[in-house]
Amino acid sequence: MLKDTDGRKARLNRLFPFLSWRHEINRDTLKADLTAGITVALVAIPQSLAYAQLAGVPAYFGLYAILVPSLVGALFGSSRLLSTGPVAMTSLLTAASVIPLAHWGTEQFYTAVVLMAFLSGAVQIALGLARMGVLLNFLSNPVLMGFINAAAIIIGLSQLAPLVGLSLRNSEHFLVDIAHILAHMDEMHAASLILGVSSLAIMLALKRFAPKLPGVLIAVTLATVASYLVGFEAMGGKVVGEVPQGLPGFSLPALDWQTSVSLLPMAVVIALVSFMEAMSSSKIIALKTRTAWDENQELIGQGLAKIAASFNHAMPVSGSFSRSALNLAADAKTGMSSVFTAVAVLITLLVLTPLLQQLPKPTLAAVIILAVISLLNFKIFREAWRASRQDGIAAATTFAATLLFAPNIQYGILFGMILALALFLFRTMKPRIVLLGLDEHGELQNADRYSLPRFHPEVVAIRFDGQLYFANVNYFEESVLYLISNDADIRYVLVDARGINGLDASGVAMLRDLVTRLSENGISLIFYNIKLPVLEVMQRTGLQNEIQEKNIFPSERNALNDIKERLEAESSS
Repeated sequence: MLKDTDGRKARLNRLFPFLSWRHEINRDTLKADLTAGITVALVAIPQSLAYAQLAGVPAYFGLYAILVPSLVGALFGSSRLLSTGPVAMTSLLTAASVIPLAHWGTEQFYTAVVLMAFLSGAVQIALGLARMGVLLNFLSNPVLMGFINAAAIIIGLSQLAPLVGLSLRNSEHFLVDIAHILAHMDEMHAASLILGVSSLAIMLALKRFAPKLPGVLIAVTLATVASYLVGFEAMGGKVVGEVPQGLPGFSLPALDWQTSVSLLPMAVVIALVSFMEAMSSSKIIALKTRTAWDENQELIGQGLAKIAASFNHAMPVSGSFSRSALNLAADAKTGMSSVFTAVAVLITLLVLTPLLQQLPKPTLAAVIILAVISLLNFKIFREAWRASRQDGIAAATTFAATLLFAPNIQYGILFGMILALALFLFRTMKPRIVLLGLDEHGELQNADRYSLPRFHPEVVAIRFDGQLYFANVNYFEESVLYLISNDADIRYVLVDARGINGLDASGVAMLRDLVTRLSENGISLIFYNIKLPVLEVMQRTGLQNEIQEKNIFPSERNALNDIKERLEAESSS
């Protein structure tokens, strides 16, 4: 009975993750969560307005993207302190994905953005339910960092136009559009430049000298007041304008089949890239709070948050690295901090929206620029190159491709992923094969590194550092045949198999053929230190019988002693 109860409890916790922390709620945690929730809201509200501008939708879409999605993300994700809402990278990817299908600033564009929230959320839920969080491994760190650095530059440059009061053409060639802006800087709106640069300076100064103060909120408030007092809109400046007061509508997004098919590939990209940011935050939170987290459950939670955003006519959301860090730093205890953040947004929508009308768009551009500055990390290219030239190439190529493909930056990361997989296959096609020699202690070591002689003139010993699979079986076979073709005295090929951690059907077929060919020429193929998974494959396929038990040894010492006895027997006969 107790086991059944525990099983039901575990299933309920998987379905409703918030049940695992609800018993921790008390007066002290509520007080801490209230403080943290309000602190996050003070940053999230102005950021959400700015990220809506980045996604190409009205500012209030950003507020809608916090209200319900932040609740859903906290309640159904595995990381209780992850702050969910609009983020810069997802916003840019959304805009880039929709531009080919609809004109910027049209109702068709807004509808497609909402549909993207639904589709990317559905992809994440499907991945989570299928326990396929492992797919994120296909997005290597060098590729991701190359993409993030390029995307950060693109985001920053895209805000140059609103910062100086000009309009970006939004053509198919982003860099050409930026060149056009630079060529027409003489037409910039001076008041916009002053407000935008002043806002950025205030935020940078507060971040440097008073990091505990809500610098974004202070800058936005001062800019809004200044805009109202000087009549910024009447001077030709661009402001947020009217923000609908009240709650967002709740309805199923327009599910157009043709548009959905067109958006689906990019929805997969957004699902993966946006979750990478959420995953990074979740790992840090789990480490610092000493709580467990489940990547598949977090995929479901983030997917549900995106679905909730689509039902509220909002843009795709994700776990925010900066706001999650702020939530953690503010000593939040449970997911109730996100509830309080949502309440603060609710109050804003019900009461404070008239105050947002005169908020200058140059200030929102400054907010975005400040956010992406922290994304820039060019040291990663040097580190990737030092670790592996192929990783360095993948990072640099992804960076360049993303810039060149802009505004269609999704093609940049797809290119990077394909390149990384191709480089991986290339790298594993020719794993390191080490020629072994006998050292002074009677052990086999790297012959080239230590200038060691062979164990015996009739024995060649090698170590293969990699799994034997379809991409490299020919390389292994050719290497062995090359060794024996250059030395007619060889009678034994000794393989240290400790580096072979996998064996597929192609590897089995190659070894079977190689054993036969060598045997016909009076040469024995001998293995030692075979890992259990590889040995099990040999047993299941009958390869072990073809190699013969006498040619498989558990250790180097056993193999060397046996070969020595065979050589002595052959010499005496």
